[in-house]
Amino acid sequence: MKAAIYSRKSKFTGKGESIENQIEMCKEYCNRNYDKKVEFIIYEDEGFSGGNIDRPQFQKLILDAKNNKFDALVCYRLDRISRNVADFSATLELLEQHNIAFVSIKEQFDTSTPMGKAMVYIASVFAQLERETIAERVRDNMLELAKTGRWLGGPPPMGFTSEKILYYDSEMKEKSMHKLSPIPEELEFVKSLYKKYLEVGSIHKVRKYLLQNNIKTRNEKDFSSRVIVYILRNPAYVMANNKAIEYLQNKSMITAGAADGKHGLLVYNKKNKNNIQNDKSEWIAAVARHCGIIGAEEWLKVQRELDKNSKAIPALGKSNVALLTGLLKCKNCNNNMRIVYGAKSEDGTKRYYYGCPLKANSNGTRCNNKNANGARLDAYVQQELKMLTANEGLLVKQLQDFENKSTNNIESKNDIKALEGEISENENAIENLVKQLSQNENSAAASYIFKEIEKLDNENKELKNKLAIVEIKTTESNEESFDIDLMIDTARQFNKVIDTADTKLKKYLISTLVSSIYWDGDKQEAEINIFGSKKN
Repeated sequence: MKAAIYSRKSKFTGKGESIENQIEMCKEYCNRNYDKKVEFIIYEDEGFSGGNIDRPQFQKLILDAKNNKFDALVCYRLDRISRNVADFSATLELLEQHNIAFVSIKEQFDTSTPMGKAMVYIASVFAQLERETIAERVRDNMLELAKTGRWLGGPPPMGFTSEKILYYDSEMKEKSMHKLSPIPEELEFVKSLYKKYLEVGSIHKVRKYLLQNNIKTRNEKDFSSRVIVYILRNPAYVMANNKAIEYLQNKSMITAGAADGKHGLLVYNKKNKNNIQNDKSEWIAAVARHCGIIGAEEWLKVQRELDKNSKAIPALGKSNVALLTGLLKCKNCNNNMRIVYGAKSEDGTKRYYYGCPLKANSNGTRCNNKNANGARLDAYVQQELKMLTANEGLLVKQLQDFENKSTNNIESKNDIKALEGEISENENAIENLVKQLSQNENSAAASYIFKEIEKLDNENKELKNKLAIVEIKTTESNEESFDIDLMIDTARQFNKVIDTADTKLKKYLISTLVSSIYWDGDKQEAEINIFGSKKN
């Protein structure tokens, strides 16, 4: 049986329950209570608090537990593991998952007994209570922070920068916080954006205007629809009055502070610690320290227009006709090309084209790639793939070659394991020789041991160089990995089913074989990319 003994002490002292005393008492307990011969693994953390689990030896213990390196964990007292109930419960849960018993001598806590197992459940109840208490405390603290109107960090919204300010608390102690400070030229742009939206009534038209005039973000990027909406929705810009506060309350947000028709609003607690957005009922909108720039009536008018438009616009579905959406890119600007519908044909079907969105939104000032006739391009791509896959054709051969390459990759991985094994053996041998040297440093064997260590060390340098080269080659090969069996099967079936398949199946077959297609409108040519090869 293998027992891990964990000991911890906050201060480096020789008094009281020293590290050595804790270990000896744990050993004595094991030898007295276990029939089997016990082999001990010792973990010692001295000079570390039990308030958290950021302790080197404790983290090593946790790793060894996950690797099932011992059968029981023994400590002198429960608080040696942690003074935090949640951390303690998490440790017990991990041990239980790996069928490792836990023993605390002082409290007679032994999970190898029925009473000890019951204690695990009691501990988990306390942990749940602590988690709920923490969540409530975080929300209360966030509300108190919100009332100060300070900026808590992150990229400031357009028009502002973060400024550190000093203040005195109720006890006249100097403290600091951050607030938003204006960038006048950017705020003028924000004002114009609100006016433009009220003028044209559409995010799409606002973006089109920005693209046509080559107006970019502070990072010199084109404005996306998402960024435009973020600016128009952001209450940081509003000169908040009671009506603005009421609007946010109707959106289920918690509000804090008294609106004065002058200062803006900041929204707190939008995301949790995992960067996942919280429900709006958990958001806190508070009157901030900076001044707003958009009158409340104008800001509310924009919000209502955005609300109305978001309800009016239906969810955009994928085309039921075009086959190349998601694969087809503009040769000039690398944007994904989109479907553009034209007039109806004589048979009643709608003509469709593939067009570059940057060209459309900038009226050709940013990109001038000509549209592609959708039906013709779809038919061309299908025909090219039929030729490549006909009668176990070129594509199948390419895939089989790649499959052989992958087999070589497996061999490379085996080479890596073999080299790592040799290096490890040499390191163990060097370690043993160093131990011998420490015991026989004045003997005649010392000279031989030195030479042997030097020889093994040189061998390891050569082996590590070989290992580095093989790892680089393997990494390069892995970058091209994909499901080859699926690709070969699809290539073999392509000719048999493509003509009779429905649109959904055709899209699947093409997207399985093709990584991307680039359209050159001037040459009226499509470049089809299949696993690094190109077909024009």
